[in-house]
Amino acid sequence: MAEQRFTSFAQGRTAGSADIDEGLRSFMLKVYNYMGLGLALTGAVAFFVSTSPAFMQAIFGTPLQYLVMLSPFAFILVLSFGINRLRPATAQLLFWAFAGVMGLSLASIFKVYTGASVARVFFITASVFGAMSLYGYTTKKSLASWGSFLFMGLIGIVIAMVVNIFLASSALHFIISVVGVLVFTGLTAYDTQQIKHQYYEGDTAVIAEKKAIMGALRLYLDFINLFIMLMHLLGQNR
Repeated sequence: MAEQRFTSFAQGRTAGSADIDEGLRSFMLKVYNYMGLGLALTGAVAFFVSTSPAFMQAIFGTPLQYLVMLSPFAFILVLSFGINRLRPATAQLLFWAFAGVMGLSLASIFKVYTGASVARVFFITASVFGAMSLYGYTTKKSLASWGSFLFMGLIGIVIAMVVNIFLASSALHFIISVVGVLVFTGLTAYDTQQIKHQYYEGDTAVIAEKKAIMGALRLYLDFINLFIMLMHLLGQNR
């Protein structure tokens, strides 16, 4: 009798695992689709603005640049702390708006660095991001222990960047960029695994959609910050 119950349980577990695997793949695909479209929107806006002297002057030649630079943080805060109260359509709209504003703030990259180096670093970033995200998705090892270490590294980067505003040290700038690459490379794997673990087969369509949007936001930020840090190290100035 005990063996029969165990066999029935094992068969049910196998069938359920297959359903979960299929649902998980669909969920992660949605996360990556949102993230990829967000990056595409950011790149398109950044490139379009960078090719318009009028837009560049209006944004970066006036105090409006500070609003453009700080606005993304407002979107992140609204999405992070208000996601439970937002409808999926509203959350999605905020995500696209955030990606567009990020494009405005990153337009200056095309003026500082050559187009060839921007393209080269983008593909390097995509390769590193893809490899680490794949690792985070497939590894059986728990990456939970990375969380506190990476968070401390992130806080250290922010503090060092604020300090370097006043010091303007090229050596410190280089160190920040190197540490930043390491931190955001690790965060890519860590966040991917955390997003994967957040999937639950019993979630409603509304909750699953919100989780996908927030997961896309996390990976988007990892990609953008990794790209920026690599640009500091590998980008060729005009």
